[in-house]
Amino acid sequence: MKKCFTGPSLSDPGIFNDPGLLHHQKTIQARLDRARVMEQEITDQGRKNIYDVADYHLFFGLHFTGNAWCFREWAPHATAIYIIGDMTRWQLDERFCLVSRDSNGIWEGWFDTDTFCHGQHYRLRVLWPGGEGDRIPTAALRVVQDSHTLIFNAQVWQPWNTYAWKNSSFIPSDEPLLIYEAHVGMAQEEGRVGTYREFEDHILPRVADAGYNTLQLMAVQEHPYYGSFGYHVSSFFAPSSRFGTPEELKSLVDAAHGLGIRVIMDLIHSHAVKNEVEGLGAFDGTSHQFFHKGQRGIHKLWDSRCFDYDKNQVIKFLLSNCRYWLEKFKMDGFRFDGVTSMLFLDHGIGRAFTSYADYYRKGEVDGAALGYLFLANRIIHDISPRAITIAEEVSGYPGIAAPQALGGTGFDYRFAMGVPDYWIRLLKEFKDELWPLGSLWYELNARREDEKSISYAESHDQALVGDQTLFMRLMGENIYHGMWGTRPDIKTLRALSLHKMIRLITLATAGDGYLNFMGNEFGHPEWIDFPGAHNQWSYHYARRQWSLRDNPDLYFSRLADFDRAMINGLKSFNIPGDGRAQLCYHHEDHKMIAFFRGKLLFVFNFHTDSSYTNYLIPVPPGRYGMLLDTDEKAFGGQGRLSRGQVHFTTPSTVPGDIDNHFLSLYLPTRTAVVLLSSH
Repeated sequence: MKKCFTGPSLSDPGIFNDPGLLHHQKTIQARLDRARVMEQEITDQGRKNIYDVADYHLFFGLHFTGNAWCFREWAPHATAIYIIGDMTRWQLDERFCLVSRDSNGIWEGWFDTDTFCHGQHYRLRVLWPGGEGDRIPTAALRVVQDSHTLIFNAQVWQPWNTYAWKNSSFIPSDEPLLIYEAHVGMAQEEGRVGTYREFEDHILPRVADAGYNTLQLMAVQEHPYYGSFGYHVSSFFAPSSRFGTPEELKSLVDAAHGLGIRVIMDLIHSHAVKNEVEGLGAFDGTSHQFFHKGQRGIHKLWDSRCFDYDKNQVIKFLLSNCRYWLEKFKMDGFRFDGVTSMLFLDHGIGRAFTSYADYYRKGEVDGAALGYLFLANRIIHDISPRAITIAEEVSGYPGIAAPQALGGTGFDYRFAMGVPDYWIRLLKEFKDELWPLGSLWYELNARREDEKSISYAESHDQALVGDQTLFMRLMGENIYHGMWGTRPDIKTLRALSLHKMIRLITLATAGDGYLNFMGNEFGHPEWIDFPGAHNQWSYHYARRQWSLRDNPDLYFSRLADFDRAMINGLKSFNIPGDGRAQLCYHHEDHKMIAFFRGKLLFVFNFHTDSSYTNYLIPVPPGRYGMLLDTDEKAFGGQGRLSRGQVHFTTPSTVPGDIDNHFLSLYLPTRTAVVLLSSH
């Protein structure tokens, strides 16, 4: 597994296959060289390999060796460290005092086999010049919160029966990436925190039935505040215990694999919670053990701490975290959160990125953070070549999802984050009849040729408190009384039609993958808000109302049925992923747009009140059979088209025009159809 990082040299004809970046090639090369230097430093000038140095979780923390317990911790500024807990009656005990192992801040203690037992609670008492404090070990594998005192402690986790994997050699399918973004805690309908076991039993079957082949789990890493949505991580190696045990998380992943579903997780390496007792903040009495000194170590917008990627031990900590989740929980990859914040020294806050120069100005990019992302992608793909990595990167930084052999950072995909923002802008700023379809087409297809991307109409971001889901925005208060299938009104029909059309055109134009947040496929109402003092600790908005989806008398169920038909239908034709969508017709005034994706022809009539009879669409000659119709009654439509109808092209009637052929279609207002061509 010993490999050396390689990348393009200055003599290469281009970077990322983009001649437009040649002007910035020296800067790009310098950043690549920085990554090489980082790798050399952490691998002892190549005498070790990157996999072996990613062993923080194996070296530090509490481990049973078979005939003794060993505990190690990294705390350079500490003067003494004690283990306190159930085994010491929460008092300082010299028998549990760690010994300073060397000048690098490594502390160690060895203990008899009967010193610790499974389930015991413990923490550290760390002393430093002028002070002391209780801390959770940096490599804790299990952290639990007392339901009465609300105090977090590490827990000895050494069960007699370790989890036995049923699908130990899972190989994901080659289908297009269809992601179901989910949060275990809010996945149940009851007003409480859901569990890994409940998700496995009740939600996984829904994901499989809906046709999605990838599950993206949020909030897996332990976080002290539930309402942070899992983005303020405190213990990076501990699965959140509020959802269950590590074995139950393994079972969930295993069950997903049994259904042919890969599992990826949100990996938060862009920042950490600022908490000191529960997190890494001031762990050894200093604010800069893991983080930058001073203001640079504080993310003012997120109220969190920023990692110092220039420190070798921090890099090893984070690389080890990648290895841990892949090997111990058989995760199939990661969605890296907050990549833009990592890349730019100002975190990209309030900036508009309009030219290549915005990415390559001197002194604006954190070269060490970029180098870490190179190394993270290296080790992830070395450990599991089938693993996927996705960058949540909003600035459009070139090459994030380009191969490292071309000078890219090595992510497999990047999110097309401009797409959901554009949909919100359309709904907020434009009347339906004024939607600029040309601009919409550009935004849906704006992506670099050498970087794979994942599109989505909305994720959890668009549904957080203070905002609304697309369907809630379309329906407003009508969502509470206008969803009975026997009483359609104009507002409901508009919302149903546009919701289906928005999702269909987003999926049909998506580059290489598509994402949906749980419940949005059936138009889940309202927004997401976790319990807190601001809402009297209510779970009303932190749950999923599956009963709405399951009630056949409500339009929610018909939206879900459409989404299932759309997902299963298009993925069988390798969409997304089969080349780019090819525009064949666009009429701004008629609000009409038509395009090919492979052998499929997509025709959208976004007009608010005009249905068109015998509308001519220029296409190659042949037979076109209808596969999908958003207006089907089964999908909450008005049933204005005959199901499964077949159309044949006719040649142009213009004298001398022998090359052009047309389809003559009836296209009801606010309707889209998908036709399979045979030509």
